[in-house]
Amino acid sequence: MQSLQKLTRDQMAARVARDIPEGAYVNLGIGLPTMVANHLPADREIFLHSENGVLGMGPAPAPDQVDEDLINAGKQPVTLLAGGSYFHHADSFAMMRGGHIDICVLGAFQVAVNGDLANWHTGAPDAIPAVGGAMDLAIGAKKTFVMMEHLTKSGESKIVPACTYPLTGVGCVSRIYTDLAVIDVDADGLKVREMVEGLSFDELCRLSGVPLTLAAC
Repeated sequence: MQSLQKLTRDQMAARVARDIPEGAYVNLGIGLPTMVANHLPADREIFLHSENGVLGMGPAPAPDQVDEDLINAGKQPVTLLAGGSYFHHADSFAMMRGGHIDICVLGAFQVAVNGDLANWHTGAPDAIPAVGGAMDLAIGAKKTFVMMEHLTKSGESKIVPACTYPLTGVGCVSRIYTDLAVIDVDADGLKVREMVEGLSFDELCRLSGVPLTLAAC
């Protein structure tokens, strides 16, 4: 395991970007998922949405092109593509809750084998006080992708038999992207679609600590 080459955060973002299809309306959650915007194929028209009321975001701006009034939900500066728009956050949440977002990409503290998601609170006393828009996205989007490191800093799997942290959404995750693997959440369990080079399936199972099967090619 010491010589295993994990994906970098940029490589993880690029891998998620590959699976976002032409014409999709996509929300990128706060933190790691925002990096996906910088890796979307230039020849693919994808509409990026932010819950603070932006549709049609582009990649991050150059340092000398930052508009402090144009930010995403994580308060990071963004660009606006031709045809993009901004609007009241109530309309933005109506889009999320009304099933108008094709894919949301969220970070996570834990994902359970049944697709439950915990991504907003670990019980730490200094944590943020509320779940925010994540629960609306997790349930309202047609597909929820999770992008996260496979293991915690202490080496524990973030993919768990059942979440021990407060839930964001129940049974909402359809695919997990980590620095070690791409895993689908199906009705009959977790199916591994890809693994990083040099990682065996047995080792991935050992690190994950939950039942896994290999997806059919």
